[in-house]
Amino acid sequence: MTKYYFEKTSKITVEFISHKKKTRVPAGMSIFDSANWIGLPIESTCGALGTCGKCKIRVLEGQSGINEFDVKFFTEKELKEGWRLSCKAIISQDMVCEIPQLLGIPKASIMGFGRHVILNPNVHKVYLDLKPPTMEDQCSDHNRIHDALIENGFDVQLPLDVLKLLPSILRQSKWKITAVVVGQELVKIETGDTSNRCYGIAFDIGTTSVVGTLMDLNTGSSVAISSTLNDQAVFGADVITRISYTMTHKNGIGELQKKIIKTLNTLIKELLNKSNISNHEIYEIVITANATMVHLLLGLDPEAIGVTPFIPVLTDSYKLHADELNLKVLPHAHIYFLPHLGAYVGADIVGGLLASGIVQEDALRLLVDVGTNGEIILGSKNGAVATAAPAGPAFEGAQIKDGMRASEGAIESVRIFEDKIELQVIGDVPPVGLCGSGLLDVVAQLRMIGFLETSGKFVKSNNINTKSSTLFQQRMCTDNDGVQSFVLAWPNETGNNKQIVLTQRDIRELQFAKSAIAGGIEILMKKLNVNTNELKNIYLAGSFGNYINPVSAIVVGLVPPIPIDCIKSIGNSSGEGAKIALTSFRERQKVNKYENIVDYLELSGSTEFSDTFMKLLDFPELNKLNLDMN
Repeated sequence: MTKYYFEKTSKITVEFISHKKKTRVPAGMSIFDSANWIGLPIESTCGALGTCGKCKIRVLEGQSGINEFDVKFFTEKELKEGWRLSCKAIISQDMVCEIPQLLGIPKASIMGFGRHVILNPNVHKVYLDLKPPTMEDQCSDHNRIHDALIENGFDVQLPLDVLKLLPSILRQSKWKITAVVVGQELVKIETGDTSNRCYGIAFDIGTTSVVGTLMDLNTGSSVAISSTLNDQAVFGADVITRISYTMTHKNGIGELQKKIIKTLNTLIKELLNKSNISNHEIYEIVITANATMVHLLLGLDPEAIGVTPFIPVLTDSYKLHADELNLKVLPHAHIYFLPHLGAYVGADIVGGLLASGIVQEDALRLLVDVGTNGEIILGSKNGAVATAAPAGPAFEGAQIKDGMRASEGAIESVRIFEDKIELQVIGDVPPVGLCGSGLLDVVAQLRMIGFLETSGKFVKSNNINTKSSTLFQQRMCTDNDGVQSFVLAWPNETGNNKQIVLTQRDIRELQFAKSAIAGGIEILMKKLNVNTNELKNIYLAGSFGNYINPVSAIVVGLVPPIPIDCIKSIGNSSGEGAKIALTSFRERQKVNKYENIVDYLELSGSTEFSDTFMKLLDFPELNKLNLDMN
């Protein structure tokens, strides 16, 4: 395995001899988390809170001090022998540990990008068959439930709203109830045994659209999926415009917050209608989004994100109750936000990291979310670096003469032959414009057939080979301003009622966009002192990344030239990450350690980035890409 330079924090070796595995982790991580990092599922039901006592391990070498949790669950003899609760045993030096064999195989599901995820949600439904009080047993209702939950490994608080309902529910149910525990809080008491019904929602809040997935937390399966446009779009198409709106309007933050809450409640209603599930059966919601979207949902001022030095109000993971945001689910349901790595590498990309598993594997991989703000992460379990490249709106179809978003009527794919052009249009309708994937394709195709120079300029007609010269002459035109264009569709040629062209200026806009992202990638590769040959995979994420032709991406120089089958489109990785975090607290804890694993680089104001950007504006030489041009 290639060893590359990375210096984020000193690492400590932890060996689990019972499973013949080793890992290197930052100081301060628990033994439980370090085992979880390499796929050893130490048993736990309390969410690593130290209350269930099930995550027992034995420290054979290295020191781990005794704490109050250890004293509660181990005898003095066991403590001397090195037995500890792994969730509370903090690593400060090299250690050798022994994990008792699990009694059974934990439930798991394939989620994200082929990841084997152990199902262990933060929501637990505990059925309790309580003994009713008598004259001899006058324990209070609160203590009766609290003590029963303690026996099951849950030392939780009972909120006042739940306490108010206790007398009637306990007696109506004849003391047979299900306690719903989320984290350290009992959020609801239900009559009878309802443990087979346990649900949550994973939301991916994008600047343009929002996707919600209703999950069965018992099985890890999706029950229903819905998506819609983000209602905030009326205030601007991108985060900078929306930040500007909050700065120029007195109640701008409140207006934008109301819009996104309305969007979420609309999706919640749709999901529940599709699944025949009550809103009070939604016990937890996990949200991934970029930093600006999170700020606007929480009603936080995002102004500082938009100006140097780009400091968010919040970067850590965060939780609150549903009723604090007026979301129409169980009032005490937990709302959990994944953390950010930086102002422009947000929780959506953290979700992508979780879904792809990049920082949990040996191989070096690259994750790129291509868009107006191109987020990039490069690394492996040995360490990673992340950045955001200001690509501009070209990939969204903006500032392109006939550009448009990827909606019905958009040309999404282009193939150019010596004597004809083939267009693929979203919705199989006559074309009305060109979206980002189509833009990338047509420029790559023009480059491959010899119509574009490395500089991005159209070639002169006398430099076109004879087989293609007729097509070139037929399709090239010049407007009144002297701007050259290549005609993709003449009026009525494919049922369209307008002429659709690619201009010389459009090509330049694409060059600016691709150079920004390629520049960010090159800087990260320099940071880790690696080269293209060491890359095992490139993952293209996001709605746009899902439609990128890998050959086109290489031809224009958007991504490094690695074998085509090593470039994978992984779709909505942010939403997949939210689903994983919802169904497994183990994975959620990994996310909270990413700040120790991933180094964030800010490119704004970087002279190195400016120099790299200018260097990469030209298209790569085709003979250096090792591509099959047939």
